Amino acid sequence: MAEPRKEKGDTRVAPSLVRYELLHEDASGTRARRGRLHTPHGPVETPIFMPVGTVGSVKGVGPDDLLTLDAQIILGNTYHLMLRPGDDLVGHMGGLHRFISWDRPMLTDSGGFQVFSLSEKRKITEEGAAFQSHLDGRHLMLSPERSIEIQETLGADIIMAFDECPPSTESRAYLEKSLARTTRWLHRCVKAWSRERSSLFGIVQGGLDQELRKRHTEEVCAVDLPGYALGGYAVGETPEAMYEGVAYSAPLLPRDKPRYLMGVGTPVDLVTCVEHGVDMFDCVLPTRCARNGLLFTSEGKLVIRNATWARDERPADPACSCYTCRNFSRAYLRHLFVAGEILAMRLNSLHNLHYFLTLMKQVREAIAQDRYAQFARDFRERARAQETERTRTK
Repeated sequence: MAEPRKEKGDTRVAPSLVRYELLHEDASGTRARRGRLHTPHGPVETPIFMPVGTVGSVKGVGPDDLLTLDAQIILGNTYHLMLRPGDDLVGHMGGLHRFISWDRPMLTDSGGFQVFSLSEKRKITEEGAAFQSHLDGRHLMLSPERSIEIQETLGADIIMAFDECPPSTESRAYLEKSLARTTRWLHRCVKAWSRERSSLFGIVQGGLDQELRKRHTEEVCAVDLPGYALGGYAVGETPEAMYEGVAYSAPLLPRDKPRYLMGVGTPVDLVTCVEHGVDMFDCVLPTRCARNGLLFTSEGKLVIRNATWARDERPADPACSCYTCRNFSRAYLRHLFVAGEILAMRLNSLHNLHYFLTLMKQVREAIAQDRYAQFARDFRERARAQETERTRTK
């Protein structure tokens, strides 16, 4: 039976199906945390990177591959799934876990970021966001209530509040108006949330303005939710500006709840933002770069299409134990990519996902051993040196 609806302004919520356990805080001078997220589909060890399965699949790889890679949790996208195949169909098929044959935890975003990125094809009102489908031109409305309804039909373990994600370059006046509306939308999300299948996370916005970030954090965290996210980063600002913002914002979030930085990012982003206290990340970068022939390795970035690898018998990364590196040469990977073979996308994606997930395992170990400050310094210095060398030899 669904929980009774709360009265307007009541910020209490029912016990969550998702619970965060803080296991250890780094003692080497950082805010890095080692934790465990308990969900209906199993535990998630944090800090964690979550591969993105936009339309119900992580591009280029299957659920069996993800299990082999030990991906603990993946994402689905509300906007894309509501358009195709439709949330009603997914619900009829038993929910997203059953539909895509994935029995580990799953998170769905609210659809807000995709709708707001439509720019010319959407209009924001107090009711929600009216937009035109990029697939067939249909005119649709996504409101806080509809977003929650879709996500609960999909059946994700973690669902996200519907928010507006304005560019950080917007005027302060617009940002203040947007934040107030996002807070009102959050309360509508809480009222719509049944709590029977999924756990709701709130999202803090505010651009790069620290005063606005603090104010909105207080407003969002006044609602006792299972977790909280930082939105509005990695949307055009420099990495340095993002790191400064996250360093300020992440510690403002409750210590006993998971902290999720949405849409981030590069390996250096992950390592740096863990240092500031972030627990959860997602990004399309590993698979998108893989489809474009860019591989992440312990020796730096590798552009596999380059002719220099045409006769190279070495694996993409001699230090890597993934399926791709155990079995195939750079020469073969380059051949597949240049020939436009689908296998190139799969092998590259397997490698990049392995790199990201292995990096997060190393991050967790460094935190547990109270050596994260040195780990992060060494990683950034090595990445800078590798990028300098790559630029020099282009």
